[in-house]
Amino acid sequence: MSFLKIFTFVFATTLALFSLHSSGATERNADPVITIEKRQNIRVVYDVKDDVWDAGIGKALYYVRGLLESYKALGVPEKQLHISIVLHGPTVYWLLNEETYQIYKNDPFDYNPNEKVVQELLEHGVSVEVCNSTLKGKGWKRENLLPGVTIVRDAYTRLIDLQNRHYAYIRF
Repeated sequence: MSFLKIFTFVFATTLALFSLHSSGATERNADPVITIEKRQNIRVVYDVKDDVWDAGIGKALYYVRGLLESYKALGVPEKQLHISIVLHGPTVYWLLNEETYQIYKNDPFDYNPNEKVVQELLEHGVSVEVCNSTLKGKGWKRENLLPGVTIVRDAYTRLIDLQNRHYAYIRF
């Protein structure tokens, strides 16, 4: 092979590798992680009607707690978060006080495992809301609920209202 052919081959290969390196194609772990742009007045509403559990509590409550942690890790001040959780249908019992929960579960020794996380969410400024139509259907009233829970007339008009006020909608 002649010197010119070897030189041309080495030059072309070097140029190609340099081009790939410059574009980042050879650095598989260098892909950027997309983060958030909006850091003020963040509005989220959770539509919670599926009775699904995770980590021993209602799954939606678990995920709301995770969302708070994610925003905290991104440096978003808690006062910039406006989060509402609207529970209706089969999930309303998650918000029952201990006495009513025990009656509902037909077990005088049972306890509501959601009580602690609901209190934590309320302390972080999350609005925990329950559908009055569902409460009426079950024969429950305000005194049957955990402290701090807000009663809304009905879940659907509340969800529509929040979406019309530009709340991001998350379904659980």
